[in-house]
Amino acid sequence: MKIDPKSSADLSAQIAKAIRDAIISGDLIVDERLPSESELADQFQVSRPTVREALKRLAAQNLIRTQRGASGGAFVRRLSYDEAASQHITTSTLLLSMNAVDFETACEARFALERACAPLSAKRRTPDHLATMRAEIHRQAQPGLSDERFCESDVAFHRALVDGAANPVLSYQLAGAVEAMQPLMNMITFTQRNRDVIIGLHTRIANALDAQDSAAADIALAELTAYTLTLGEEAMAARAAAKAQSER
Repeated sequence: MKIDPKSSADLSAQIAKAIRDAIISGDLIVDERLPSESELADQFQVSRPTVREALKRLAAQNLIRTQRGASGGAFVRRLSYDEAASQHITTSTLLLSMNAVDFETACEARFALERACAPLSAKRRTPDHLATMRAEIHRQAQPGLSDERFCESDVAFHRALVDGAANPVLSYQLAGAVEAMQPLMNMITFTQRNRDVIIGLHTRIANALDAQDSAAADIALAELTAYTLTLGEEAMAARAAAKAQSER
């Protein structure tokens, strides 16, 4: 593991990257103890506080864990899919909001990924996945349900569809699409959407997965995609009209 002391990049960031690269490459394996702060300081020819800052960066990324006592130190941590998904959702949400990704692009990406997942979900979904989807459809039909709660239920419904594929890599990849994009899309479309239309499409999707009919699930998802894009266009037009009115 090496760093470039002449580089303008922060030394602690360089050290953290060098250790992270060693973990990714397999040079450092899960549960392996890292050299002590003093040893790392000597190896990288930096101060111990600089090493300590690098270790904090790695801990924040859930790549290492610390343990106290005589047998303590910093150890390579096994990263779970749930932890990785949580980070992925946060990153995706920030990416979409900070870079002003347009509604159509976000919608296109999210539904393309979900439609690719649907055939596997049709084959592998469990009774629990179907029960979750049915429960969320029932929840969405409650008259007093707020827009915020409807959005939460919408996310839970599609999360069950994705998880029904029984592929943790797909669930991880789609976490950003479903849980980060969906709330943003709901914020734009909630004033325009007809809940009955969405509930009807959700019911068709659940029925198709129940019947293991991937073609029917894809058709319903395609219709949901088109409907969502239409809602986005209507919402954007309404906002533009309201802005123009306020500027008069």
